[in-house]
Amino acid sequence: MASGDFCSSGEGMEILQQVCSKQLPPCNLSEEDLLQNPHFSKLLLSLSQHMDESGLSLTLAKEQAQAWKEVRLHKTTWLRSEILQRVIQELLVDYYVKTQDRNLTSEDKKFHETLEQRLLVTELTQLLGPSQEREVPPLLGLEKVDLLELMPPSEDFMWMRARLLLEVEEQLKKKCFTLLCYHNPSSALCLCPDSDSETLKAAKVWNLAEVLVGEKQQCQDAKSQQKEQMVLLEKKSATYSQVLLRCLALLQRLLQEHRLKTQSELDRINAQYLEVKCSAMILKLRMEELKILSDTYTDEKVEVHRLIRDRLEGAIHLQEQDMEKSRQVLNAYEVLGEEFDRLVKEYTQLKQATENKRWALQEFNKACC
Repeated sequence: MASGDFCSSGEGMEILQQVCSKQLPPCNLSEEDLLQNPHFSKLLLSLSQHMDESGLSLTLAKEQAQAWKEVRLHKTTWLRSEILQRVIQELLVDYYVKTQDRNLTSEDKKFHETLEQRLLVTELTQLLGPSQEREVPPLLGLEKVDLLELMPPSEDFMWMRARLLLEVEEQLKKKCFTLLCYHNPSSALCLCPDSDSETLKAAKVWNLAEVLVGEKQQCQDAKSQQKEQMVLLEKKSATYSQVLLRCLALLQRLLQEHRLKTQSELDRINAQYLEVKCSAMILKLRMEELKILSDTYTDEKVEVHRLIRDRLEGAIHLQEQDMEKSRQVLNAYEVLGEEFDRLVKEYTQLKQATENKRWALQEFNKACC
């Protein structure tokens, strides 16, 4: 099948979507991107045949699985020794606590002293290490042979080891029962502990391991589902962002193409509306003015005002006629030119001198009386 035909088919597109969502890192490839790039889609399918679900190559995934298996084996071995070490330390701590009560038998004292001595010598021997690999002088000049001389007698060690097995087994039973009660505190064994139910406790503890494994698997499955959901959420978020950007572009285009085009028409209509409204307000004001005038002036007053206006207009007409006659006389005098101006000045001087003499005569008559 050709790459283009394969990508255009529904099955091929579904496989590509699974490859992009599980085996490859989140790349936010949409169906449209895969259809537009058929060769790239074919490359992704080819890569998926050499990769596991985590995105590693098959060889590297196999090596990683083997490495994890070895790590789990070493971890199990270390945990066994660590648990045994801690149980022995707790036995010694309990012994020192009990020594304060002074209720210990001689066998208990011998057991704990032998155990402590053996444990201490073993730890010191491990600290010294192999003599052939040491490049610096040993601490305090001690050799491993010197420490082995401090070991308890073999008879005491064998007796202590036999009892230690029983003590360790008893401590482990208590810890398993404590873990069982912690995991299921509402259990009848935890609410009503009974010494006769050791078999039932052992069965519960045995089943607890399987229950914990199942719960661990459930947690891992939940984490895997959460990871897939996170990848899906990232893709949905990217798609949502793209959709929002397209919506914003559409809104912007609608605004530019429709809102801005109709804005001038809306402004023109608003201007016409305001113009009509203004004319209506002017007519209303004029109507109010006429109403006030009609209420203020009666028919008699209007008739009197008409008579007064006629008389005033007649007076104005007479004044205009007189003014026209005066203007004609002035025009006639203006024809005389400079001689007329000289006569006007002489007449003005004579008139002013006559006025002055008349005023002086009046003042003289006042003085004589």
